[in-house]
Amino acid sequence: MKILLDACVLFPTVLREILLGVAARGVYEPLWSPRILEEWARATRKLGEGAEVIARGEIALLSARWPKAAVTPREGDLRRLWLPDPDDVHVLAAAIAGSADRLVTFNARDFPRHTLAEEGLLRQDPDQFLTALHADHPDAVRDTVKAVHTTAQVLAGEDLPLRPLLKRARLPRLARTLA
Repeated sequence: MKILLDACVLFPTVLREILLGVAARGVYEPLWSPRILEEWARATRKLGEGAEVIARGEIALLSARWPKAAVTPREGDLRRLWLPDPDDVHVLAAAIAGSADRLVTFNARDFPRHTLAEEGLLRQDPDQFLTALHADHPDAVRDTVKAVHTTAQVLAGEDLPLRPLLKRARLPRLARTLA
């Protein structure tokens, strides 16, 4: 299964680490475009000086880990597609170019289900996506969340309860499922 990950799910870190940790376990194949990665890098600027440099390093590591994940939208698709926000057309075009099965994004308003269905795509938010994956691959999702949770606690230098961590990552259903 091929999944296009929108920039809004690659940033913040905990969510990205869970999504990509599950992909690393072979549950799905992640896809993105160079423009999506660029949007992620630019979004980190709001975190302050040095954040963009760190994001670009993480992007380089992801690109090395998944060299086939980068897809380039076709010009014909970019011209023919319409979405409520024209700046998001490149995301849909990348999903089409990569033969994605799903688009994982928080941006429901700008990716109408009927428009995506016409292209053979399903839109899911990360919480829906990961909760559904848990039903079919419980060990992969549970083990990934556990590893990300452990890393977050080490980096924070304190105990971080799992449920609030997942809720902050906008994964409340997954938090309830794993509780």
